Amino acid sequence: MGKRILLLFAVLFIAAETIGQYRPIRGMRAQEWLVERGDSIAHIEVLPVYVFSRPIDLRRYQRLVEAVRRVYPLAQLAKAKMREMETHLLTLEEKDQRAYIKQCYKEVLDEYTPVAKRMTRTQGKVFIKLIDRETDYTAYELIREFRGGFVANFWQGVGRIFGHNLKTEYDRENIDRVLEQIVVYYEAGLL
Repeated sequence: MGKRILLLFAVLFIAAETIGQYRPIRGMRAQEWLVERGDSIAHIEVLPVYVFSRPIDLRRYQRLVEAVRRVYPLAQLAKAKMREMETHLLTLEEKDQRAYIKQCYKEVLDEYTPVAKRMTRTQGKVFIKLIDRETDYTAYELIREFRGGFVANFWQGVGRIFGHNLKTEYDRENIDRVLEQIVVYYEAGLL
């Protein structure tokens, strides 16, 4: 009898704890309760929903979502690697800086070349834009800063052959508005 009462109190305690807690629902940005004249009213802010009139537009959007899922973690790693490099470069002399940059360049090439080879064109374009979003430098500027102008121009030429532009800047207000929304959803765990 005592175990049943203890179990009943435990269930009631857990139920009381979970009432009123916010549980995120897919497609919902925020939920809050407003009290007006003694009544509790749920105020729910719903995320915008894209409606596509043509099936090809839906497929493009889905391709962009898949590209962000695959490439965004790489952009985060690139951001962390760049910060690590910059802080370490400040402690080195100029002669040692060049050797360190070459070492890091080789490590990045060895680690990410297999990943980059498996990227689609869409994923490559999204990656270039997300590099600019995360680091505030275009991919071209990063290569030019760390490896020099000749190497940056070489990779710009290679990128142009495959339809990419390393000088592409991220424009979250106009051109890349949909991409920015997808990234926000991804960061929030909604994708």
